[in-house]
Amino acid sequence: MAVVLSVSGSPSATSRTARLLRHLDSRLTAHGHEVIPLDVRTLPPEALLGADFGHPALVEAAALFARADGVVIGTPVYKAAYSGLLKTLLDLLPQYALEGKTVLPLATGGSTAHVLAIDYALRPVLSSMGAAHIVQGWFTLDRDLTLDDTGSLRIAPEAAAQLARVTDQFAGALGTGATVLAGG
Repeated sequence: MAVVLSVSGSPSATSRTARLLRHLDSRLTAHGHEVIPLDVRTLPPEALLGADFGHPALVEAAALFARADGVVIGTPVYKAAYSGLLKTLLDLLPQYALEGKTVLPLATGGSTAHVLAIDYALRPVLSSMGAAHIVQGWFTLDRDLTLDDTGSLRIAPEAAAQLARVTDQFAGALGTGATVLAGG
């Protein structure tokens, strides 16, 4: 069983990105992995913006990265790049915080014009941080992520199938226990 850190870089409390990650967390758990969620927006802003490396919350976040075998990085795309909030956290981590880790980059956004943000903005940073293996990422359009009457996330069928595929590939790259069907 691998330990997976699932990081949401969205600054929004009602984030589609964070909801998507929590949905995928359950799929990774079904594969037999331990998943630890981290919403960067819950870290103290004064510690992030003040680069307070000794702040207990930032020390704990760095420890979570160190403990993880794999990391899922989710971010909304703003102006063709990953969120500034995510950038702030990544800047405060040790240079090789992803060394030896398998990483799954995910992004959400309003337009297909931003689909390359994973490859041209996020992937180089993850690589420079020493990631051993960055699996194929996935960009999901905001319109494919909606909330139903109960507040649960609904993912358009085609997007759900693609997300299941990349999540299963990530789980496989970590080493998987149980097999999960594409629709499960």
